[in-house]
Amino acid sequence: MRILVVDDESLARERLCRLIEELSEHSVVGEAAHGKAALEQVEALQPEVLLLDIRMPGMDGLEVARHLISKEEPPAVIFTTAYDEYALEAFKVQAVDYLLKPVRSERLQEALSKIKPNKSQWLALNKNANGTPKLRTHISARTRLGIVLVPVEEIYYFRAEHKYVTVRHKGGEVLIEDPLKEIETEFSSKFLRIHRNCLVQLAYLKALAKNNASQPCVRLEGLEECLDVSRRHVPQVRKVMNNFNLEKDN
Repeated sequence: MRILVVDDESLARERLCRLIEELSEHSVVGEAAHGKAALEQVEALQPEVLLLDIRMPGMDGLEVARHLISKEEPPAVIFTTAYDEYALEAFKVQAVDYLLKPVRSERLQEALSKIKPNKSQWLALNKNANGTPKLRTHISARTRLGIVLVPVEEIYYFRAEHKYVTVRHKGGEVLIEDPLKEIETEFSSKFLRIHRNCLVQLAYLKALAKNNASQPCVRLEGLEECLDVSRRHVPQVRKVMNNFNLEKDN
């Protein structure tokens, strides 16, 4: 199998690559030192398996696996971790294999012989200790140039248009296929619904105003356009404005 090795520690990557080279039926097609690079390498190299470190700065391994779900044929994932065996019971129950560092050759071979990708298992793993879903730090979009990762903190709004959702961010905009309702559920603490087709980031909320047609709209920091607010959502927007001591119309 074609394997991509992902770990933020170079020595750990070297060890895994060396072990894989000893297994004649497998080969290393690439390495990545962080989550964003891993997703880019998956697009470029099309590996069959990821040896994926869980604890990495920025985007961790669980979030990487979650982004892979959108692929038609996602690669299988074997997590690597420094957790002790007691902490790993949750992973065993979910039937997603793991390798405890330092990785042993026989354990690697065993994992590779039985790994099977399962989208529902990856989703189940992407949870906090209290069982709540773990928020993504990035939104991934597929473009003709490959995968684009947009930091959630740089997103102004999500707006549903036909079968896609437009993600407007500091660097421009991309289209994704995630349902707006699912986005709202995941990021309810960060985004506010102002219209049936639009969610805005609370951190950029600046003012509740009126457009040229005297209809309610909101202004966001760093964005020129004024976004329509449906009348049914005006009370909630006003309430948020009051809580944040922001500007509002009369």
